[in-house]
Amino acid sequence: MASKISPLAPEAYPAMPAIEGVRTGAVEAGIKYKNRKDLAVILFDKPAEVAGVFTRSLCPSAPVDWCRKHLSGGKANAVVINSGNANAFTGKKGSEAVKLTAEAAADAFGCKKSTVFLASTGVIGEPLNTSGFAEKLSEAGSAAAAGGWDDLARAIMTTDTYPKMSTRSFEIEGKTYLINGVAKGSGMIAPDMATMLSYVVTDLPVASEDLQKLLSKHVETTFNAITVDSDTSTSDTLMLFSARNGRKPVSGSALKTFGKVLHEVLHELAILIVRDGEGATKQVEVTVTGAKSAKSARRIAFSIANSPLVKTAIAGEDANWGRIVAAVGKAGEPADRDRMEIQFGDIRVAHKGERDPDYDEAAASAVVKKEFIPIRVDVGVGRGSATVWTCDLTHEYISINADYRS
Repeated sequence: MASKISPLAPEAYPAMPAIEGVRTGAVEAGIKYKNRKDLAVILFDKPAEVAGVFTRSLCPSAPVDWCRKHLSGGKANAVVINSGNANAFTGKKGSEAVKLTAEAAADAFGCKKSTVFLASTGVIGEPLNTSGFAEKLSEAGSAAAAGGWDDLARAIMTTDTYPKMSTRSFEIEGKTYLINGVAKGSGMIAPDMATMLSYVVTDLPVASEDLQKLLSKHVETTFNAITVDSDTSTSDTLMLFSARNGRKPVSGSALKTFGKVLHEVLHELAILIVRDGEGATKQVEVTVTGAKSAKSARRIAFSIANSPLVKTAIAGEDANWGRIVAAVGKAGEPADRDRMEIQFGDIRVAHKGERDPDYDEAAASAVVKKEFIPIRVDVGVGRGSATVWTCDLTHEYISINADYRS
């Protein structure tokens, strides 16, 4: 875990309200870190409805395999998450560690191991020692409380410099409901389903099938629309739970209302990850319009957002819009060079395929000196549009990752 807090960290963290039938908490297990909690649990008093999306990496972690296998059951009693070790690329040892953890959790929490979901984050390729997990999980169960969200968010951090939490209250048919979410992620962020780890819980009664539809829909314009360094994790896991406590699931307009609130929470968590990108000093929003399709616009936007040349120029507060032209050109998507327009904030720097006749270097530079930098590109071939979010690339990113295993 990094010691220097990101300059883009929030000034305050939200007060996470208690959700009926849900307890969260964490304990020290000594997996990698000393004097910090690194083994976290989410516990449901009654089986919760569950949905999830996971990495599309062809080298997924053992916990991802476990979650995929048991997601179809649609019910969750417990979630166990550890930081400091990803339990990825660990062969049979990894599968055995997952099995032993699930069995220990089932014993500790009085449930079936098939309703225990797991996640690990940290170093890849190192076997995870679970020999003390039975005792530690019992300890975590005793420590878990309705107000333990902050402990949960902090325990799952690796190179994160601050915990990531979001909460909303919303009303449906005259009754107020809650939704709480936590996430972790700072580097190895180019989600291809979700993010590194994120857990979202609501007390609105929603069936697992509906949870899955909503999650799969809203992940595309939130977690799947961010990038820090273009690297997709082996461990990406996003799970959504409904602690419905035996109540009849909602349908129709209630689901539509919930979907809007879910999107808000997922988006807030995603942006918190971008703002905690390893070594980040700037948040960047890239919007592409005038593309052949939304899919094409998205590919162009990510080409810009993932460009080391674009990201380092922003780190140096250099309004080098030529690098954006190059990133559009290499995307492999239709674009009209002679109709392209580029803006930094409200300043148009390129127009109809050349430098804007009213170009003002000082005005453009003033935009990139700010903490939040909107970049807008119209590629002039259609009506497709997309927005993605990223951060700059600084020397600190190299320092963090050069020393990651030490």
